[in-house]
Amino acid sequence: MADIIHLLPDAIANQIAAGEVIQRPASVVKELVENALDAGATQIRIHIKDAGRTFVQVIDNGKGMSATDLRMAFERHATSKIRSADDLFALTTMGFRGEALPSIAAISQVEVKSRRQEDELGSSLLISGSRLEKQEFLSCAAGTSITVKNIFFNVPARRKFLKSNETERRNIFTEIERIVLVNPDIEFTLVENEVETLHLPKTNLRQRIVQLEGKGINQQLIEIDEETTLGKIYGYVARPEFAKKGRASQFFFVNNRFIRHPYFHRAVMQAFEPLIAANEKPGYFIYFQVDPGTIDVNIHPTKTEVKFENEQALWQILLVTIRESLGKFNAMPSIDFDRSDAPEIPLFDPSHSSTMPRVNLDPSYNPFHQTSSASSQTKPSSLGWEQLYRDFENEKENQKEVESPTGPTGEDQEHSLGNLFTQAGDKQNIPESDLFPEHYQYKQRYILTSVKSGLMIIDQHRAHVRILFDRYLEQIINRKCVSQRVLFPEVLELSAAEAAALPSIQEDLEALGFELSPLGNHSFGIQGVPSGIGNADPAQLIRAMIDSSMHTGNDVKDELREALALSMARMTAIPYGRVLTSEEMLLVVSELFASRIPGYTPDGLKVVNVLSDMEIEKKMQ
Repeated sequence: MADIIHLLPDAIANQIAAGEVIQRPASVVKELVENALDAGATQIRIHIKDAGRTFVQVIDNGKGMSATDLRMAFERHATSKIRSADDLFALTTMGFRGEALPSIAAISQVEVKSRRQEDELGSSLLISGSRLEKQEFLSCAAGTSITVKNIFFNVPARRKFLKSNETERRNIFTEIERIVLVNPDIEFTLVENEVETLHLPKTNLRQRIVQLEGKGINQQLIEIDEETTLGKIYGYVARPEFAKKGRASQFFFVNNRFIRHPYFHRAVMQAFEPLIAANEKPGYFIYFQVDPGTIDVNIHPTKTEVKFENEQALWQILLVTIRESLGKFNAMPSIDFDRSDAPEIPLFDPSHSSTMPRVNLDPSYNPFHQTSSASSQTKPSSLGWEQLYRDFENEKENQKEVESPTGPTGEDQEHSLGNLFTQAGDKQNIPESDLFPEHYQYKQRYILTSVKSGLMIIDQHRAHVRILFDRYLEQIINRKCVSQRVLFPEVLELSAAEAAALPSIQEDLEALGFELSPLGNHSFGIQGVPSGIGNADPAQLIRAMIDSSMHTGNDVKDELREALALSMARMTAIPYGRVLTSEEMLLVVSELFASRIPGYTPDGLKVVNVLSDMEIEKKMQ
């Protein structure tokens, strides 16, 4: 019987490795830019076409490669950074395993031009599907230029799983954002389809954050800075009042490398816990500088998960550092022991004796009997309980007398209610005609109304969300929304990632009634808003809808429209705490039960609940 185990060809092995390292065009951009950083580049230009599907080019002014190094760079596990296993635990560079370039070459067509500063001529290399096509000397600028064309051209199964251009474009922006936030001293330029869409000159860390997130974030940032024997923690957190209910900018970096760390995230959330609502998320840009030997970055192919040797200690330091910074900026209460007007605390003197404090007691006092010793107490009759009770009874009688004689009688109510509920699965469909006309608002949160089987409780905010969602979704689909021009256009400043996500929803924003005009540098003028949005902030509405589309990542148009309609409904619905008139409550209830699914919000939250007569009777026993 013939042997059945054999070695995989290098081309297939590289394609398998590419599945771990190269997942989409954004992965190519990440790996190439990190290589440019390791080469000591101070200027990096990124060119993409068709969201990176057909063309990705990264040009840097780094130290370049010789002809031999250029060829070796595309051999698997070829690296300039690892000499022994010990080097894995002393890494200060980005790439080190030697998998990125051979993985990229295995699933695309790659052309590389590179020249060292000391060489007169550079080298050119052309590889297609791991096969070397051509290598030659040529004249080129110092540094390296890598062009990657037709990603996954030879792996159609992987290519069909790519998302829409807008989604892939957002992923590229996300990767660029993570890289530029740790390299403020490097100039970055992004060119999309021959149009420059992002230019970040050299600056400091705070201004780099402002470049990406918009000028409005500058006043939100609170600096954190703490250095201990375990390492240094520095960066910025956003003020609690600017916490968001949707997607927030949250970044962790260790030794200039972006990481995900749920454990440290909990420390940040705990520091903000007493200052923000449970459903809000604070923004933060937090950097760790630790000994490379105390972390392991080799536990995940994309190197976004890092293992710390001193996790618990760093967790405590992070929590205390953030709380201290919030306290310094008066974001949370703190005790100042250096105040000049603080009371003086005397020093303990053992030579002076202290006496036990005494408490004066009246042993003859009895709270259940009126005695001479308690003559100074107020008598029960002086409290006026009898008069209060008589007033209550009189008010009750007067209320009966002023009741409308045209109100429904018991028989009329029984006749008008009929069958109250028709069950459809778990969802309640309650006809509006089966409701009593009287409604009562409880704690400015719930609308209470009597029905045949008991007491109906309606959440006023969720009910309005249900109503507005149906209305906005219909307007988006049918493009029937009326736009209202604004007298003084408001400027909407977006981050680079938000500006990248805007084109995917701009058509639906226009269907809702928003009119935006580009002003450059990721800024837009709001020329028109939907009529009927009240006093809602249009810039906040648009930003919330962009965050919703980025968070869901939907490509299906119907799903994206539903996400936009739900985001708009949440922002403009009746808030908790607002007092409603009888007419407003009647209108809410009427429109709610005209909805196709009145019992639940679009995201599955319960709107209506009924407390049955039997349940009420049990509670009264």
